[in-house]
Formats: sequence, C-alpha cells, structure tokens
Amino acid sequence: MKICVVGLGLIGGSMAIDLKVKGHHIIGVDKSPSHIEKALELGLVDEVHDLNNALEEAEVVIIAVPVDAIEKVLVNVLDQMNPKAIAIDVGSTKQEICESVKTHNKRGRFVAAHPLAGTEFSGPTAAIPNLFSGKKNIICEEERIDEDALDTALQVFSEIGMTNIFMNPDNHDMHVAYVSHLSHVSAFTLGLTVLDIEKDEKQIFNLASTGFESTVRLAKSSPNTWASIFNKNSNHLAKALDNYISKLQEFKSAIENQDSEKMKALMDDANDIKRVLKGIKLNVVKLS
Repeated sequence: MKICVVGLGLIGGSMAIDLKVKGHHIIGVDKSPSHIEKALELGLVDEVHDLNNALEEAEVVIIAVPVDAIEKVLVNVLDQMNPKAIAIDVGSTKQEICESVKTHNKRGRFVAAHPLAGTEFSGPTAAIPNLFSGKKNIICEEERIDEDALDTALQVFSEIGMTNIFMNPDNHDMHVAYVSHLSHVSAFTLGLTVLDIEKDEKQIFNLASTGFESTVRLAKSSPNTWASIFNKNSNHLAKALDNYISKLQEFKSAIENQDSEKMKALMDDANDIKRVLKGIKLNVVKLS
C-alpha cells in the first residue's frame, strides 16, 4: 500500500519505520523542513511531498501531528483524499476530534485511534523500530467506520504488532486523563519542585537515584505536545488533579503530624496497584 504519514515525529516516524519494513511505500509529510530532511536522512520514508500531492496517491493517511492541529488536518485530508482511501489519526485525545467530523460525508473513511506507546523524546530522531510491538491500540466509534476501512486499519495496526481495544471517545479521554495524562502532570510538577527547592544542581545529579530518575522521566517530554494534550482534555484532567491534590494533602498532613499509622495506611492502599497491574498482565498473557 501507499501510506502517507503526516507528522514525522516519534509516533509518525516509528509507524513509518515499521510499515516500510513490511513492504509499504511510505510518503512523508511534515511542515518542518528540518524534520523532512532528517526523515529522509534516517530512511524513515521513501519520499516526501506536500500534503495535497501526497493525497493524490495515498491509500492510507496516518495523521500524527499534535492534537491541537489534528482537527484542521483531518478535515483537509477527508476533503481531498481519494474516496476509497482511509484516514487514521493517532492522537491521545479523541472526543473533540470525533466531534469535528461527525457529519462529514467521508466520516466512514476515518478511524479515530490512539496507540498506547511512546517515549519522552520527540522529533524524527526519536523514531525507533518496534515501538508498538506488544502494545495496545484504542479505536473509537467503530460503528461509524466503513467495514473495509476498519479492516484496513486493523491490518495496519496488526502489522506493527498492536492489539486493539474499542471504546467511545468520552470514556477514552476520561481514562487516559487518569492513567496517562495525570502521570505527565505529576512528572512535570516533580521536576519543577526539585528545581525550585534544590538550588545546587550538582546535588540533584549526585543524589538522584533510579527512583527519582524514573519518576521524573516524563518531565523530559515535549512541552508543545503535552500543552496541547492538556488543553484538549482539560475537563477530565482537572477532575483527576483535584483528587491527586487531595491525596497529596493527606500525605502532607500525616507527615506534618508524624502520623506513621496514617502514612502506612495510605501506602498500603497505594500498594494495591501491584495487584491491579499483575492481574492485567496475567489476563494479557492468557488472551495471547
């Protein structure tokens, strides 16, 4: 297939690598000349075009731009692409994107997806092979997708090693706010706090154990990417933050009062996440 990847950063570039290995012809599109140059240099794509020219040939269009740009790009793609082509977005919010094209005459050719994979790095140099292998992919509003378009999208995600979950857009945005987006806010906040109160940068380096390093890893993520995600999912994320702040206040109160029993109780409750994650892993093994 001729697959157009719009946005040659971590997600788009990594999809391009894996799909190119599978024998597909990859056409790259990116508004950044440096991204285009680097994608060609790294061999992420077979050729590059502007979007209009790319859409003349593409059978599949993967939209991997920041979420605050997806709606505009998506409408443009649906307006211009071949009637039998399909468009797939891979943004990490879904409700507003789905809403933006719900009455479009080519709605059935659109697959709203969210591959649950990534790293803290960005740009074409962050693209790596097998990023998606063994990971889950969420597809929203499957009932609105033409059968052949869904089949093609499932083939694409299968070829890069993903299994699929189906979910409605609002539930998607709510759950990723709790599990993914909140984690990023927490990491950014931890990074800010340590930088603010520890003025001796050498001591941050000397004393940062693997615990701090792993917890703050997400704070190295792209501000441009995550500001747009936080904006798009502000309602669900704000509610999650209310609960998070409440838990922080409980810990603060217990620490100020040297209430060891309260601290232990909070940590015992938090330890239950091990059971949840272990159960999920066991279920995945059984299903595979």
